[in-house]
Amino acid sequence: MGVSYKDLGLVNTREMFAKAMEGKYAIPAYNFNNLEQLQAIISACVESKSPVILQVSKGARDYANATMLRYMAMGAVEYAKELGCNVPIALHLDHGDTFETCKSCVDFGFSSVMIDGSHHSFEENIAVTKQVVEYAHAHDVTVEGELGILAGIEDEVVAEVSSYTDPDQVVEFVERTGVDSLAISIGTSHGAFKFKAGEPVPPLRFDILEECEKRIPGFPIVLHGASSVLQDYVTMINQYGGDLKGALGVPEEQLRKAAASSVCKINIDSDGRLVFTAKIREHLANNPDHFDPRQYLKPARADLVKMYKAKNENVLGSAGKA
Repeated sequence: MGVSYKDLGLVNTREMFAKAMEGKYAIPAYNFNNLEQLQAIISACVESKSPVILQVSKGARDYANATMLRYMAMGAVEYAKELGCNVPIALHLDHGDTFETCKSCVDFGFSSVMIDGSHHSFEENIAVTKQVVEYAHAHDVTVEGELGILAGIEDEVVAEVSSYTDPDQVVEFVERTGVDSLAISIGTSHGAFKFKAGEPVPPLRFDILEECEKRIPGFPIVLHGASSVLQDYVTMINQYGGDLKGALGVPEEQLRKAAASSVCKINIDSDGRLVFTAKIREHLANNPDHFDPRQYLKPARADLVKMYKAKNENVLGSAGKA
């Protein structure tokens, strides 16, 4: 017996994306792995009055427990109301790898799922994506598909090299699968080590994005691996015993340009991890006698709120759109 996301107070992404396309901004899709990250995301989005997509990878779902996660999402909706703004909240599976994983998420109250068949052949990708779409749409759950492969490592997603999305394939893929949004590869990558230190960061392939927009006008496009890899926090991690040399991300001005196009969802995971870890390292280094988790998690959570608010207000343009 499944649970509908509507009973949890969540929404799917259909209306969110339609408004984002019209308003030329992008919805933040923030990954979370624990309570503090979730609290920070909701606080920041309420304070900046931004709609939000809570993203959970398969690994994060295993880590949190599927049942616990459902009630955390329900709690997030109630927490937003308590804070004074009933912002639209979607719960999204990030990089679902099989039909079974996606089905399980639909049955457990997710309002949106991604099926990532990009490692398959074009025909196999279409087949598995279509299967997920048919099941999800029967439950009014929206589906994101992917064409092209992002390099890097994040949770289960591991790829040595990226392959850019072929604009010649997007129309057929969208029409044959029935997906609600499409993740494309234009030069972003997963993880904190997106580009080699000492080399100039290559610009995103806006020519590919524009070509995709021409082929599927008005269709929601998604960017993965879009953390900027905030250098202040990389420095802080290294200052307090870490070793993240040469971690570089996507410049924020490029993300701003993408957000004003057909890109209506931008995924940010690594920045949240960096901020959280940096502040914990700093606190414990400066307070070696502390052992109460609340003592070091509280400042980490506070900096996360600031970072998410800044993304909504200065990069994605989603502030005030709830």
